[in-house]
Amino acid sequence: MDVIPAIDLLEGRCVRLYQGDYDRSQVFSENPADVAKQWVDQGATRLHIVDLDGAKAGKVVNLGAIEAIAHAVSVPIEIGGGLRDRTSVQQVFNLGIQWAILGTIAVEQPQLVQQLCEEFPGQIIIGIDARNGKVATRGWLETSEVLATQLAIQMQELGAAAIIYTDIHRDGTLIGPNLEALRELAAVISIPIIASGGVSSVTDLLSLLALEPQGVTGVIVGRALYTGDILLKEALRAIGPGRIQDIPPNLGFSTFA
Repeated sequence: MDVIPAIDLLEGRCVRLYQGDYDRSQVFSENPADVAKQWVDQGATRLHIVDLDGAKAGKVVNLGAIEAIAHAVSVPIEIGGGLRDRTSVQQVFNLGIQWAILGTIAVEQPQLVQQLCEEFPGQIIIGIDARNGKVATRGWLETSEVLATQLAIQMQELGAAAIIYTDIHRDGTLIGPNLEALRELAAVISIPIIASGGVSSVTDLLSLLALEPQGVTGVIVGRALYTGDILLKEALRAIGPGRIQDIPPNLGFSTFA
């Protein structure tokens, strides 16, 4: 399972929000590109970026920071926040970004999502951010009446490459992922699901690993990496390629024994 460090951008800085609340942000770095290099140096093979200003404004805002990150690392990057038209999507792809994450327009403009999936096959991911099972939009500032499972089914039919599922009530809280919601989602779609929100420990990661056969192929980790509750190298050894479960016995170096 992929362990994907999150880099959330607000006014050019690397921050974390609590339950998506812009007024409850904590700054972790003034230089997001340095943060990206740090995670890659520790073994990350993929990065997750959110343009928080963009999500609120409805257009890409932190272009400078995004470009700096793309130039600083060689691993694939997925990005979301404010991607609500073709121009914005093309804009981030021009910077060398591998995947565009669409959220608000998945609810409001599904025909545009279909067009983008056809134009950029395999590069469009749908971000489904949910409160109590219903999809939130516009930087989590509004909640629709659309059920997360219904939207996931529709987006799979339109050609989405994967779904990122975020439980907003758990995001930034370190209280653990919503396993029940992830199981419900995995039961109705066959494209990969990436879990996000609430991961606080290696134990949480191992609980997600049990869902890998059902299609949960990755997990985004944010605050727990920045606070040190999870060490990326240990997370990768727990659920990543060559994880401890796959290592022959009697090697004598497991920290999880």
